[in-house]
Amino acid sequence: MRPILTSFLALHWAVVFALLAFICMDGNRGVAGALGVLGVVVENTRLVDLDNAAVVAPLAIALLVVAVLFCWVFIESLVNAAASPDGADSVARTAFISASAVLSLILIGGAAQGINGLFMVVAVQLAALLASYVAMHAERRSVLAVAVSREVESRATAHAMAQGAAHGSLLSRISGRPDIGPRDGGPRDGSPRDGGHRGGSSRRDGH
Repeated sequence: MRPILTSFLALHWAVVFALLAFICMDGNRGVAGALGVLGVVVENTRLVDLDNAAVVAPLAIALLVVAVLFCWVFIESLVNAAASPDGADSVARTAFISASAVLSLILIGGAAQGINGLFMVVAVQLAALLASYVAMHAERRSVLAVAVSREVESRATAHAMAQGAAHGSLLSRISGRPDIGPRDGGPRDGSPRDGGHRGGSSRRDGH
C-alpha cells in the first residue's frame, strides 16, 4: 500500500517553496513578488528595502532548503515508506519544522518592517502545514498497521499449519501407524496373508 496522500502533499509543498524561492531570486519581482504570491500586498515599498541582497539571499536559500526537504520526503514516500517508516517520519518532521520556522521568520521580519496583512496569511499557511503533517502522519500509521496485520496473519497461518502437522504426527504415533505406509490392511513384512491357511490345508491333505 503506497502512501499516496503523503507523496501528494510532499510534492505540493516542495513546489510551493521552490516557487517562492525562484520568485525571490527574480530581479523583477523579488521578495515583494513572493509575498504577493502568498497574498500580501506591499503597499508602501519605501519603508522596506525588499531588493537588498542581504534580505533576498538568506530568504531564497531558506526557501530552497525547505523545498529540498519536502522533495526528500516525496522520494522517501515512494521508496522507503514501507521499509523504514521511522526514517520517513523524521524527515517529514524536519521539513515541516523548517517550513514553520521560515514562515515565522517572514512574519517577524515583515512585522518589523511594517508590512500589513502578513499575520493572517502566515497563520493560514502554518495551519495548512499542520493539517498536512497530521494527514501524512495518520496515513503512515495506517500503512504500518496494515503491514503489521498482514505479517501477524501470515505468522498465525504458519503456526496453525505447524500445529496441525504436529497433531497429525502425534496421533499416528499413538495409534501405532506410521504417517506413510500401505493402507490396504496387508502385512508390512511382505509375507502373504494366506500362508497359514495353505499350511493347514496341506496338513489336512496329509491325514
